[in-house]
This record gives sequence, C-alpha cells and structure tokens, in this order.
Amino acid sequence: MPYLHQYDYLMGIGTIFAMLDAYNNGANDVANAWATSVSSRSISYRMAMVCALVFELLGALTVGARTADTIKNGIIPPTAFRGNAGVQMLAFTCALAGASSWVMWCTRHSAHVSSTYSLISAVAGVGIATAGARNVQWGWNNGKGLGAIFAGLGMAPICSAGFGAITFLLIKLVVHLRRNPVPWAVWTSPFFFLIAGTVCSLSIVYKGSPNLGLDKKPPSFIVAVSLGTGFGLALLSALFFVPWLHAKVIKKDQTLKAWQVIMGPLLWSRPYATEAESAVAIVPNYAVVQHKDYVPNTEESTQTGDDSSDEKIAPVNDLIAPHKTYQELEAEARERLHAKLRQGTGPLGWAMRYLHANPIGDGACYETHNMKLYAKRLPAMCVVALLYGSHYDIHVAQAGVAGTPEGNRMERVYAHAKMYPNEVEHTYSFIQLITACTASFAHGANDIGNAVAPWAVIYSAWSTGNPAASKLPVATWQIAVLALVLVFGFVTYGYKIMTVMGSKLTYHSPSRGTSMELGAAITILIFSQYKLPVSTSMCITGATVGVGLCNGTFKAVNWQRVGLLFLSWIVTIPIAGLLAGLPMAAILAAPRFV
Repeated sequence: MPYLHQYDYLMGIGTIFAMLDAYNNGANDVANAWATSVSSRSISYRMAMVCALVFELLGALTVGARTADTIKNGIIPPTAFRGNAGVQMLAFTCALAGASSWVMWCTRHSAHVSSTYSLISAVAGVGIATAGARNVQWGWNNGKGLGAIFAGLGMAPICSAGFGAITFLLIKLVVHLRRNPVPWAVWTSPFFFLIAGTVCSLSIVYKGSPNLGLDKKPPSFIVAVSLGTGFGLALLSALFFVPWLHAKVIKKDQTLKAWQVIMGPLLWSRPYATEAESAVAIVPNYAVVQHKDYVPNTEESTQTGDDSSDEKIAPVNDLIAPHKTYQELEAEARERLHAKLRQGTGPLGWAMRYLHANPIGDGACYETHNMKLYAKRLPAMCVVALLYGSHYDIHVAQAGVAGTPEGNRMERVYAHAKMYPNEVEHTYSFIQLITACTASFAHGANDIGNAVAPWAVIYSAWSTGNPAASKLPVATWQIAVLALVLVFGFVTYGYKIMTVMGSKLTYHSPSRGTSMELGAAITILIFSQYKLPVSTSMCITGATVGVGLCNGTFKAVNWQRVGLLFLSWIVTIPIAGLLAGLPMAAILAAPRFV
C-alpha cells in the first residue's frame, strides 16, 4: 500500500525531530571537530563555518550513507515490526525525540555528550518497548549489533589517543626538540603537508564514493591516488608556502602580505629587512589567555618565543578575584562580549543594542507591559538567535576565570605544557586547516548516517507501507537536507561546546591541534569503513588526552573533566534509551477506541 496517508502527522513529527537531531548533532559533534582549530587560533570561527559547510557536505554526500544501514536495520530487525509500518514509523520517531531531547539539554548546559550513542541508545530503547529485549541485536551481528557499536565506546578514544600521540611525538622529535626549531619547522613543513594530504585523500578514495564507484577500485589505484595527492600537496607547499614562510619567520619581513604566497620561488630573492636581526616576526600570539582584562586583538601580534607573552600579560596569580564566584566571572566575561557586539554596525549590533536598551520589566512574563515588550523585542530576538553564534568569540568567553577553582585547575594543567615559539606554531596553523577539514569530512561521512537513518526509515515506511523498505538505500536529498541542518546547528549554537572542548581538557596550540584532529579523523575513517557508528566527541576527546600526555606528565590533562565526560557517555545510554523507550511503551499500551 503506497503512502500511508493516515500517518501523515507521524511523518511530519518524525521529520521535525530528525531536523532537531541533526541540529543538535551539529551544535555538539561538529563543534567538537572544530573546537581545537578555533581555540588554538589557527582559524577564525567564521572561516571554520565556511569550511564546515563545504567539507561536512562533501563527506555526507560522497560516503555518508554507509553507517546509516547499521542504525536502520542492525539494531532492530525489520521483521520485529510484523509488517506494521505504522509501528515502525512511531518507533523511530520516538527514538529521534528521545535522542534529540537529551542532546539538546546537554548542549544547553555545555556538556558534550555523544549524539551518536544517544541515538543508538534511543533506538535500542524503542526496540525493547516494541519487540522485547530478545529481539534487539545485542551481540556483534556482523558488526551491526549493539555489541559491535558499544565496543567503540572503549576502542575509539584509545585508538584516537594513540594516533594523536604518534603524530605529536613525530612533530616533537622533528621540530620542537631542536635547539633552533624555527628553521626545522619551515623546512619540514612539506613533509607534514604530505601526511595531511594523504590522509585527506584517503578519506575520499579509500572509503570510496558510491556514486563514483571508487570503493570498487583495486588497492594499487587507491594507494597511487592517495600518495599522488599527498606528494602533490607537498610539492606545492615546497614551491610556494616554504619561500613565503621563510621570508615571514626567518627573514622576519614585516611588509610581507598573505597574498604574496603566490609569488613562490620569487620570494627567495626578496631582500632581508635592514633591521632583520633586531626585528621580530609578525605572527599571531597563540598563548591561551585567562586573565580578565583580555581583549582580542585583530591585528597580528609581534610577540615571539616561549616567554614573549610575559611582557604584556600579567601572571594569572596576580589577577585573581577571590570574592567572586565562577558564575559571576563568567557573567562578566559574557557581558564584555555583549558590549563588543553592541558596537557592531550590522544587524546583530542593532539587535543587541535594542535588547539592551529595552529590558524586560518587573513582574512575571504575563504582565501586560512585559507582553508588549516581548512583542517589540521579538524581531531583535530572532536576529540574535540567527547571528549570535556566528559572532561569538570563545576567547573572550574563556577569559576572566582566573582565581576560581576552574581557573586554578586550568592554570595547573597549562603549567605542565611547554609553550613553543609562536613562529613554530604559526607553521602548523596552516597544516591544521587541512587536518580540521579532514576531521570535518570524516564527521560528515560518519555522523550524517546516524542522523539520517531514522528519518529514512520513517520516510520509506510512510511512502511504501512496508517495514522491509528500510533496507532501501538512503536518498541523496535526505542526506543533503540533514547535512545543511547539521551545519546550521554548528553555526548558530556550536559555541556552547567549543568554549568547553577548546580549553578545559589540556593546553591547545596549532601543532597540538594538528595532531589531535589528525588522530581523530583517522579513527573515524577506520571505524566508518567497517560501518561502525563512532562518536566524534569520543574520538577528539581521546586524541586530546593522548596529545596532552605527550607533555610527559599526567598533570598536563584535566582528569576531572575527562572523568565527567566519561560519566556523561555512560549515563547517556540508559537516559536516552528511557527517554525514547518509555513514550513508545506508553503509546503502544494506551487504550484503543474503535
């Protein structure tokens, strides 16, 4: 029976919750993928948004449907619905509702749980409510059962920690441990471009695009294309990037512009500045700042070396505020950000000024004067809701916590991380752009399948009237729609997670961030290749901890925050399962009237 029109309402509700789940996925997991790059100042938040849009869509559209089959059919077999497509639609609608509600609550409170495991737990919960525990695939089930999926809860962080640590130890051995690391960073940069380019190409070629049939190519083809891309990128970097970087950080040419990278070999003959010996390279200052007087500087900083920040930044201990709580200092930092936004000339500046000048009055929200104010404030509130996230400055938000327990804890963690010269870190800020895009592509390839699978089941059951239709391929238009919603979630609400992930686990810098992102990306790609949904949150967390341990001490990692993360991952399983399973059981057990 084509098209179950009696369930049009259920199709609409399922679509809404599918959009909400994708939105929360973007606000949570995509933010995790880009938090390291933005926090280490390798890329601006707005540039991260553009790159996320491009690479999340690429990953989703080329290889994103692979993990969808696991969630669609690997946990609850279609036969468990006994031919009732309406029950199948209800089951996956409840799963989306339970998972999205839990992730939304956690994101609101800056707790970055796994949206992947939230959805998987929710599907398991509705499976128990619908067909009983015996019909849920608890075992391995050829890599599609809950046993295989939850194995990633332990394997993914460990694997990503290993890959991240190996990458950073390689950078330390080749560059950081040298007596004069700046020339080593310049001359070895093509090698790390080679690694990043090869991994990025493997993300596309080795996994293969179903539309292009790349996954059917022989191994020799995959190796040739991947290495060819990597060596091609390394050659381009040697011809154009190395001369430009040499002039910037070794010749210390203070007149060099970013666009002059296209001059390539011609920059070798560019003369040294007359004061080159006493001049400093104009590169950003990548030091993490906690003091309350921090004001972001859009101009490039001329501070260099390990101790360069000591001249202009007072020690954290001298800036403590012992009589203020952490919440009060957070509110002050947020107000500094809002004051900055109110100075803008665009729509957001107008909206922030209008809301600031027209606060809600005394009394409850239903008071007449407040209801009138809400009506007047509504247009400005909509503008803020759409644009606030894209203008959020996580560096301002993270400043001002010195003297609080959280600030003191981060001070202790940062004290065990060696600060490398800004010229060296500047080199890896460009490589990190590639690794961040690779991580974003990997996320789109893996997590879009998790988001689209329940919606695809609901749509196929509604359009065909047959539960077995869930085995049909996921439509490309569905993947594209949810990929756009996913990026929109990152743009508008991703800052909530980025403020936590980018500062509270360990010290971040471009060279460290490159290693973290590369380790997480490799792990996600490997797991996705075997059709195992894996959490981006878990991968980037594991890689962050692995790189943090490379500082040589356990004290370089905030184990309290890591413990809270692990606890949140564990409690996600029963909570998301109950939030989805209980409504499903209640609806199925409700009285029926003829």
